Amino acid sequence: MRQAQKKQVESYVELLTKAHNAIKAALKARKWDGALELLTQCQEGAILAGNLIEDAQGEGFVTVGLLEDYCEIVYQLHDKILQGQYVDSSRAHKSLHRAMVQIKNSVEKDIPVRMEAVFLPYKASMWDSLESVWKAADEDPDCDAYVIPIPYYDKNPDGSFGEMHYEGDQYPDYVPITGYDEFDFQSHHPDMIFIHNPYDQYNYVTSVEPFFYCTNLKQYTEKLIYIPYFVLWDFKPDDKNSVENMRHFCTTSGVIHADKVIVQSEDMRQVYIDVMTEEAGENTRSYWEEKILGIGSPKFDRVLSAQEEEQEIPEDWKRVIEKPDGSRKKIILYNTGVAALLHHRDKMLSKIRDVFRVFKERQEEVALLWRPHPLIKATISSMHPELWEAYEAIREEYLAEGWGIYDDTPDVDRAIAISDGYYGDGSSLVQMYQKTGKPVMIQDVDIREYEESEG
Repeated sequence: MRQAQKKQVESYVELLTKAHNAIKAALKARKWDGALELLTQCQEGAILAGNLIEDAQGEGFVTVGLLEDYCEIVYQLHDKILQGQYVDSSRAHKSLHRAMVQIKNSVEKDIPVRMEAVFLPYKASMWDSLESVWKAADEDPDCDAYVIPIPYYDKNPDGSFGEMHYEGDQYPDYVPITGYDEFDFQSHHPDMIFIHNPYDQYNYVTSVEPFFYCTNLKQYTEKLIYIPYFVLWDFKPDDKNSVENMRHFCTTSGVIHADKVIVQSEDMRQVYIDVMTEEAGENTRSYWEEKILGIGSPKFDRVLSAQEEEQEIPEDWKRVIEKPDGSRKKIILYNTGVAALLHHRDKMLSKIRDVFRVFKERQEEVALLWRPHPLIKATISSMHPELWEAYEAIREEYLAEGWGIYDDTPDVDRAIAISDGYYGDGSSLVQMYQKTGKPVMIQDVDIREYEESEG
């Protein structure tokens, strides 16, 4: 039985116990009609509790039998009153109380509790922020774990919803998927719901389906848990400039409305606590201290486990990676982000072209694995269509020439695992890559191997 269902049964038991006192008082005062009404309500409450237990535990369950015995006692008392027979208030109360004590003990000891955990990723490429938690829940014999990818929309410049995306077919084969339109959140009422999108309606680029806004999900679960889909540069809480630069990550709807927030480190936890206390008032500090946990990001767990797994490499990648003698080239993971392109615009386009030229000339020894940020198209095409057109031209040329790898799959961990070094923009991917112990190099937009007109 689910925890929420067991609580409901316990509430029935509590109401019935209180009703017994009222029945005793009514009988003692010879208020027969009042006693009859209360006994009828007890019968109905016991039947509801029994049906709930039977649905969860099956027919013939021990507690259901005790409730049936209780209903017989209630019926006998009700029938005696209807026939005008005298019913002693103390004896009636004692028989009802004795039966209810047995039921209460059985509810407590005989009914096992199963937890239900629901995971609501929206982009398959961000599943690594939830995967290790899901694995732990899935391996727990007393927990039912559901992975329910949810749809999301691109946003038009005016804030309206554009194209809808659903990536439920892009998850690893070992992850069982439940359709978002097949799961009844109200009847299930999961013990825990895990989310990694904290923005609700406040993201200017994309939005998950509004039903899955955390402000709405709270009513369907005992505990809403937010785990960020990103990791950030770790820094000390007294680094005021860094705190100010990341403040917007702390004040999202997910942080505000979730019951628990899990962040990547104890230092990051303290940053969140300080920022939210400053926003909400010093008297709220203990609330944020209890709510925010710095126990690590599942993204780190996934990266480290991927290093130990044999990765399946696509055939078109192998053609780029393997030398004529069958040995493997060095692989450099080239990551380009959204922020750098938005900030530097044409200058960043020139930088990307420069990087491609350098690696193209060295393709016999080094393979370039280009992995752009998964939200780059939605962001740039929405905010700066002309910039997207120029960027898309570079991408198309890179794909057509075929000397490098282009990775827009959801599996970032494969790219990290098979590569020998990282080069590119500063991003959460850097934090993950550093966990591997392999070299990391951050690109500088102002440094280029070849001169090029900025146009």
